[in-house]
Amino acid sequence: MTFTGCPVVSLIAALPLLTAATLPSTPDLGKAEGRCRPGEGGPAFLVAVEGLKDRQGNLKLEVYPDNDKDFLADDNLLIGAGKTFRRVEIPVPPSGTPQLCVRLPGPGTYAVSLLHDRDRDRKFNWRIDGIGFAGNPRLGWGKPKARKASAAAGSGLTPIAIVLNYRSGLGVAPLRTGLNR
Repeated sequence: MTFTGCPVVSLIAALPLLTAATLPSTPDLGKAEGRCRPGEGGPAFLVAVEGLKDRQGNLKLEVYPDNDKDFLADDNLLIGAGKTFRRVEIPVPPSGTPQLCVRLPGPGTYAVSLLHDRDRDRKFNWRIDGIGFAGNPRLGWGKPKARKASAAAGSGLTPIAIVLNYRSGLGVAPLRTGLNR
């Protein structure tokens, strides 16, 4: 007997995804570990934000392990498993090129995401918000592979630039003219 196309089987197959989507994220997880302190030399990423659409909302930078399984995984699960997760969140500054500094557990390669949370709801909405990744991969309909959204950090401050992508037709792409492009 086959159940291909059966709505019950489809629902059962989707249940792990639905459960994962309902796990509550904790907005302050990873912030204490991620916050750079004056006078610290690293290891850390110093991220320049390029291609801002406007000056509203917050910028949220997150660092993940450099593998597809953990990249963009729930922060509670990553921290509970003792895996790398760092977060820095700041209001968009009124002028200039925003820079965010995020501390790292050590030199190495990490996947990095940046959200321009224009409506401050702490969730990515592709119709409103901007998104970018280390390495500035071209974005399609899904998240990029971790290796394309990663950067290598040395033992000091490692500068990287992330270009934000916003809604463009049915997808997302960098703006032709951003505030600091």
